[in-house]
Amino acid sequence: MNDPGAALVERVLAGDERSLARLISRIEAGDAVGSDALRTLRPRAGSARVVGVTGAPGSGKSTLVDALIAVARERGERVAVLAVDPSSPYSGGAILGDRIRMARWHADTGVYVRSMAARGHLGGLAAATLQVVTLLDAVGFDLVLVETVGVGQSEVEVAAAVDTTLVVLTPGQGDGVQAVKAGLMEIADVFVVNKADLSGAERVVRDVRAALALAAPEGEHAWLPPVLTSVASHGTGVREVDAEITRFERHLVERGGLALKRRGRAREEVRALLVAAARRALTSVSDAMLDDVIAGGRDPDAVALELLGRAARKQRVD
Repeated sequence: MNDPGAALVERVLAGDERSLARLISRIEAGDAVGSDALRTLRPRAGSARVVGVTGAPGSGKSTLVDALIAVARERGERVAVLAVDPSSPYSGGAILGDRIRMARWHADTGVYVRSMAARGHLGGLAAATLQVVTLLDAVGFDLVLVETVGVGQSEVEVAAAVDTTLVVLTPGQGDGVQAVKAGLMEIADVFVVNKADLSGAERVVRDVRAALALAAPEGEHAWLPPVLTSVASHGTGVREVDAEITRFERHLVERGGLALKRRGRAREEVRALLVAAARRALTSVSDAMLDDVIAGGRDPDAVALELLGRAARKQRVD
């Protein structure tokens, strides 16, 4: 009997983009074929550079990502983009589709763009994103850019999923102060004040640098996040941003930080899968179970463990 997972892996490794899209969909759905295929491919991962791009809506993240793709393609790198979007309350799918994102790369086989739905994840980062990052790494992309929805906790969560976190700010929205309030100072490896041709850009730069100075990392070899400016729509400052990403990656390698980042990503993937299993379990709680708990006939801990076990078994069957 043919193994559908093995056949899918073979086509993906042969460069078939439709098969890659199909495999990502299976991973998002959490079915067994997707899990088995990823298990087969996972040993191939570990070479890609993974960069997160996050920030407030309207800061120009997509435009900056598009410009960074251009720089990477000039070097001959294969680039994948995961754009994590809000979920549709009706279909659960990504509102912003691949086809309207970065359309100029549509005919370039060295660029792959995929939108993923947040699917109600509290922080906005889809649990499957971590698995898809591993998949794209394993199938040979040199650079994986993860663009998050930029709302609430997602900016902080992205740091666990990537090697380098790029925080994009913009003038006119109080971003300098907002960066401090949102906890972005702790997770940013590089700050970019985009739309720097607008009034107030210099003030944002000053605010962020002042905040960084107050919480400067200790140690001779500590990394102090640079604060850059860009006008991504014109390509201005983009090469400087790319250069700082590269400089931080070298810093990680020289200081042993890359291994810690990769371990953190694995930890976050395990945590995300546990949370997903718990959510599935919660949907199967019956009134009879709850009445039994209330009456003292069953212990809540035992019910919880039983439901988690059911969810895990169902995952393998599906």
